[in-house]
Amino acid sequence: MKDKKLLVVAVVICLALILVVLPVLSACAGTGGKTIKVGMSTPSTGKAAEKGAPMGHANLDAIEYVNTELGGAGGYEIEVVWLDNAYDASKVVINIKQFMDEDCVLFTTASSAMMSACMEIANRAGFPGIASFNAPVLHRPPQHIYGQMPDYGDDWVAFAKYYMENVWKGPGKPKMAMHLLNNSTGYGALDASQAAAEELGIEIISTDEHKADTTSEMDSLTRIKASNPDVIYISSTPAPTAVIIKNAVDLGLYPDVTIGLGHAGITKALVDIAGADVVEGVYGVFPTVNWGDDVPGMAKMTEYCQELHPDDYGNMDYITSWAQSLIVAEILRLAVENAGYDVLAKGGEEAWQAVETQGIQKLSNFDVGGLHGPVSYLPGDNRLSKSVRLFQIQGGEIVPVTDWIEAPVVKYEEFAWFGQ
Repeated sequence: MKDKKLLVVAVVICLALILVVLPVLSACAGTGGKTIKVGMSTPSTGKAAEKGAPMGHANLDAIEYVNTELGGAGGYEIEVVWLDNAYDASKVVINIKQFMDEDCVLFTTASSAMMSACMEIANRAGFPGIASFNAPVLHRPPQHIYGQMPDYGDDWVAFAKYYMENVWKGPGKPKMAMHLLNNSTGYGALDASQAAAEELGIEIISTDEHKADTTSEMDSLTRIKASNPDVIYISSTPAPTAVIIKNAVDLGLYPDVTIGLGHAGITKALVDIAGADVVEGVYGVFPTVNWGDDVPGMAKMTEYCQELHPDDYGNMDYITSWAQSLIVAEILRLAVENAGYDVLAKGGEEAWQAVETQGIQKLSNFDVGGLHGPVSYLPGDNRLSKSVRLFQIQGGEIVPVTDWIEAPVVKYEEFAWFGQ
């Protein structure tokens, strides 16, 4: 009798285990190992590696989180075809062709410069792309390229308004010198200044360009100093921005003048490269929260970052690309729901169109865990998030000094000079 009771207990336990395991097996069998391919390209080596490396890490870390803990996109694992473009225009063109050939349904870039190099190919093919760092030329007029966040023109307008309302104390118009990276990162800020400086009451006294690998801007800053500026606006990446600010300190320009930065430049990398004492008091615009902010998505992102890439902790570029991957996952979830997996699995034009019309253009107030503004597609506006904040470097920390600022649509294509 005792043996029979033990047998019954054993059978019950086995049946219970089977009932637990069957749903898992069923879920796995339901997708049959099927995946959805996306292409991701970051400048993880080369002249912008201080930005690109943590961004590439974040993209892949977030996709691992989505696949491992959230069950992928619509129940399907996201397969990333990741390629380093080394901040080289020719390489990113090769990258995008490989993404299309390998049946990726959309692609992402970290930088506006790399998206600028390949967007003609993407727009002509109808292959949807998303750039983390965004410039007006990428999406004005709107085609198949989308900006994850506000663009470099939005940065300039937000800083200019803040400066006029909170910093400028003199009579008349303040004199602003522009120091711009010689690609879309810089040109986006220039576009905004051309469109809005007069209306805001700012006089643009000079525009200088620099390269991503510049080692000295003493000559350009000497010319700028002779013009007696009130404010210098730099739209660039961290390494050249550090060079410019250090040269400005050496020339006695800073801290006597105000310095403002676009969001490509104001990151932990800038503080590390230039030194906290050099960049103390510098302002900048950025479209994400900071590390440690009390938002729902912070804990999981911090967990993955500290486990997989602890050296990236504190770098706001990591936040940007982590959020980008969450957006990609939501786009794919919507596309699976609205168009079906089989359409996406084929790759090619039909899949691209489905992802764009049934995924990207169905985004509505998607929350990336509060890491930046809500993500929505609005007809005529290919920026998916529309909010920025002003920050200032204080004691080596990048500290917010404003709440979120909504960036309105600017139809740059209506200006005759745009794109010239």
